[in-house]
Amino acid sequence: MTTARGRRARSIVLIGLCAAFTVVFVLLGAWQVQRRAWKLDLIVRVEQRLHAAPTPTPGPDAWPAISRDDAYRRVRLTGVFDHDAETLVQAVTDKGPGFWVLTPLKTDRGFTVLVNRGFVPTERKAAATRSAGDVAGPVTVVGLLRVTEPHGGFLRQNQPGQGRWYSRDVQAIAAAHHLSTVAPYFVDADASPNPGGWPLGGLTVVRFPNSHLIYALTWFGLALLTSGAGLYVARDARRNHSQEGS
Repeated sequence: MTTARGRRARSIVLIGLCAAFTVVFVLLGAWQVQRRAWKLDLIVRVEQRLHAAPTPTPGPDAWPAISRDDAYRRVRLTGVFDHDAETLVQAVTDKGPGFWVLTPLKTDRGFTVLVNRGFVPTERKAAATRSAGDVAGPVTVVGLLRVTEPHGGFLRQNQPGQGRWYSRDVQAIAAAHHLSTVAPYFVDADASPNPGGWPLGGLTVVRFPNSHLIYALTWFGLALLTSGAGLYVARDARRNHSQEGS
């Protein structure tokens, strides 16, 4: 038979666990509230960048400071494409499966930037099927600055030796083509049409999932449940103690 002392010890343990879980859940809920505030601020800042006038793409002096805070800035650059060094990166878009066409652009400022010229479907993978789009001579590109995507895609590593790319890893692509003085970012070209219609630019998806409020309410709800359970155990223990003392 369970003794009175054993019941009290069990009640203390249960109350302690409920209190500990309540604190943890409250902290997790508060963290999600902070994350939501951060996400809303990020969305506002990115919207401002998307609608701002394009600025010159950052040069070598600014490269060490480039971070994710620079993503989606509208930039402008002028130079000549090196179409022989283009890289095809697997992509899935609203237009279906295919490839991003990343082409080095040798800028008139003396450095190289990888430009994601846009999307081509699988049947346009071969450069010969879209040769009209390989513009020669100086061009000006307007687009969005994007941070590098190192290593590869989800569960798929880039394989430079086999020409299989699943992410836009600037450093790895530059090394594979022996490019020098390459910016540590790439640029997604806007929807300005290319001759022949390919590649198709302007398909950058700017979307930031924001479910932090739901997560916060879930954690706070769990905190309410565990605190209620703790109060119930404490009240039951007090009632039992009163009965035992009578």
